[in-house]
Amino acid sequence: MASKKYKLLLGLLTLITATTFAQTNVRDSSVIPAKRMPQDNEFWNNNYSFPAKPRNMWEVGVGGAMLTISGDVPSVIPTIGFEAHVRKAFGYIFSLRLQYVHGSARGQHWLGAYNYGKNIAHDDNNAVNGGFASIYNANAVDGNGNRTLGTKIFYNYKTQLRDLSLQGIFTLNNIRFHKAKTGFNLYGGGGIGATLYNAQIDALNGDEPYTQWAGIADGTNDTRKTTIDALKDLQDGEYETPAENQGPRRPKIGKYTMKPSGTILAGVAFKLSKRINLALEDRHTFVKDDLLDGQRWQEQAWGDAVLTRDFDSWNALTLSLNFNLGSKAVEPLWWLNPLEYAYNELNNPKHIKLPKPTFDDADGDGVLDQLDREPNTPANCPVDTHGVTKDTDGDGVPDCKDKQLITPTECQPVDADGVGTCPPPACCSDSTRGGGGDDACASMDYPSLSFKAGSASLSADSKSLLSSVAGKLKASPTCTISITGYPGASKAAQAVCSKRNDAIKAYLVETLGISADRVTFDCSVDGGDVNTVDIKAN
Repeated sequence: MASKKYKLLLGLLTLITATTFAQTNVRDSSVIPAKRMPQDNEFWNNNYSFPAKPRNMWEVGVGGAMLTISGDVPSVIPTIGFEAHVRKAFGYIFSLRLQYVHGSARGQHWLGAYNYGKNIAHDDNNAVNGGFASIYNANAVDGNGNRTLGTKIFYNYKTQLRDLSLQGIFTLNNIRFHKAKTGFNLYGGGGIGATLYNAQIDALNGDEPYTQWAGIADGTNDTRKTTIDALKDLQDGEYETPAENQGPRRPKIGKYTMKPSGTILAGVAFKLSKRINLALEDRHTFVKDDLLDGQRWQEQAWGDAVLTRDFDSWNALTLSLNFNLGSKAVEPLWWLNPLEYAYNELNNPKHIKLPKPTFDDADGDGVLDQLDREPNTPANCPVDTHGVTKDTDGDGVPDCKDKQLITPTECQPVDADGVGTCPPPACCSDSTRGGGGDDACASMDYPSLSFKAGSASLSADSKSLLSSVAGKLKASPTCTISITGYPGASKAAQAVCSKRNDAIKAYLVETLGISADRVTFDCSVDGGDVNTVDIKAN
């Protein structure tokens, strides 16, 4: 029979583990129950802020259980029973579980007692048969007529337990703020149910009662270990005698007494895969009954006994293998982090509908209105990267209106057209000329301009220098200048030199307003630096 049970269990495990381990995405509409589809549709249409709760898997589990009873008789090493359960989540925190526990617990007292007469499973006329384990005979009255202790017994029990309970379980650690999911699950909870129990005692050696043995004299100097070992050697372990129970006062199912029960529990589950987890759990069950161990009397002086006021309870330490069942469903919700979707949406929006971007440029200067510091730039005026009209020489007149693009600082302020008035040079004033205007012009200092190799384009620095030249020429109307380049002997070099001279003269004449007849130019082969143009007074 046992072999068939093991084969059946193995077949069940094989069938479950063969099931696909694929998980449906929580946002797949197939995992949303029909009754919650309206909410799901409203969410995706941005008419409701919260997504619908998905359908989630059932958990079924089976495992071993070690049972112990907390009562009047100390427990011994528990025997192995089993538990089975089904569990369903109703939210990310709360779930309900229906659990069945089946097993037995054993106990053995190592201290002798004399109160067997208070236990209805025994009577004074059959005191020896009333011994739960073994006895020690002593005179009831000593030689002086004083009362002494009589027959001693050692209580033991084996109680078969069956329990069915409905429990509410709270998950403690699946909501994570800095991690998507966790590989283990802490939980706790409680519930109500019904416990069935049947307590038996080992009082007979076959069909005969146990008698005293040489292992113990009076129990005074014996240790717990030696007493327990002696009792093990004596007993046959049949537990054939019914212990005291509630009789017809309590409901019974067959030979089992049934009592309501309350349970508290705590456990930890370790995820092995999306379908399988391993859980270690401790469960303690309270029953309003003092006879789970078959004994409800406490020893007092001279062997008197009093009824105990406390109730027995039992504990189950379980190790179970749990399986998640369901195809069109996500994992049980206690394994999911409800914040994961919100964080994913913030990082990579899929649900948020962003408005179509607009790039307005009201003044048409090429800089977006959101970045434009001068939103009303006049048409055809060049601007910088911030949309502000350019003013190269900083004279307050925008380049698009400046007739003298680079006005030297000494020639500012300027008029409305951006043209400045430069002061006459000291060398050319009437007081220094002394009638020698030509000599005064010859003594003026003019700059040299530098060009990039092969280029005839005027740089901003060159234009600024030419502005100073124009200022001097305007201050001395009789002065003229010559522009001299120093190319190589090749035709290409001669052409570059001519282009540079033309560019300089054109800028002086067309931009700075210098008369063309006051400017001459020349290209002197190998007379100086090939990329430098000198300006000299004639």
